[in-house]
Amino acid sequence: MKLLVTGGAGFIGSNFIHYALKEHPDWEITNLDNLTYAGNLENLKEIQDQPGYHFVKGDIADRELADKLLSQGFDVTVNFAAESHVDRSILDASPFIETNVKGTQVLLEAAKKHGIQRFIQVSTDEVYGSTDSGSFTEQSALSPSSPYSASKTAADLLCLAYFKTHRVSVIVTRCTNNFGPYQFPEKLIPLAVTNVLEDKPIPVYGDGLNIRDWIFVDDHCRALDAVIQKGQPGEIYNIGGSSEKTNLELIHKLLELLDKPQSLIQFVTDRPAHDRRYALDCAKIATELGWKPAYSFEKALRATVDWYLKNESWWRSIKSGEYSRYYKKMYLKR
Repeated sequence: MKLLVTGGAGFIGSNFIHYALKEHPDWEITNLDNLTYAGNLENLKEIQDQPGYHFVKGDIADRELADKLLSQGFDVTVNFAAESHVDRSILDASPFIETNVKGTQVLLEAAKKHGIQRFIQVSTDEVYGSTDSGSFTEQSALSPSSPYSASKTAADLLCLAYFKTHRVSVIVTRCTNNFGPYQFPEKLIPLAVTNVLEDKPIPVYGDGLNIRDWIFVDDHCRALDAVIQKGQPGEIYNIGGSSEKTNLELIHKLLELLDKPQSLIQFVTDRPAHDRRYALDCAKIATELGWKPAYSFEKALRATVDWYLKNESWWRSIKSGEYSRYYKKMYLKR
């Protein structure tokens, strides 16, 4: 199978490429990434010279590039490429519209033109908004709260419209909060772990009681594998870890694992329109595709903390900006 993976130098995308090449050594993967601030080729250093892996630097919103790439006979496109940090979208929504909406539409046009067999749109539970009780199903109304989640909602609707109008073989997946290796340290878990290791405070929004469902990134990759091979075009699949935790509960667990004092918690002013609780009903993917999480939250969190402890040079270079300067310069020379 020949795959185009967009945004493959980011957190989930790079984990997916590692997973896919390990589980399917006969797959050929081309990684298209624009290497914006969260794109890190260090994530893929171990496999960068494998014959089944190729890297292309570029923007998914570049129509000429998208057309050129998708004319090369790909079976599957997996679209991870996205601006994804809510706080950044509040400060400036324009990059989110450019990448998440326009970029997705450009890829859809190219997929339509070249007859891509599967177009996997990797989305988020944030499109549903917040709920005080119960869980969202794939049929639930969409009610995004931030510019980020609104841009992902727009992209999802474009994908589904291209299926209905043009019969592009689109499948939309919506996943809960991921964690694991290679996650950019602006997100809660890597920020907390790396701050603790530097004896810095951990900022916690508001009262810390916002609830998220957490999933180990490897379980998400396994779910996407199932969707690629068995998912039905035009369908939506919720993916979750069945591990709801308040932010405060999560931080307490991390501090216990690292044997650090609770006094490192620092409450900060809550961000605007901060959703209180996300929760997904994942019965559909379990019933139809036979997927369920393989990792317990506790086991996955321990493995994640261990990874950051063993890979200090990785996250220190990110926090300093060194990784960005080196790898972007290296690939601009090629």
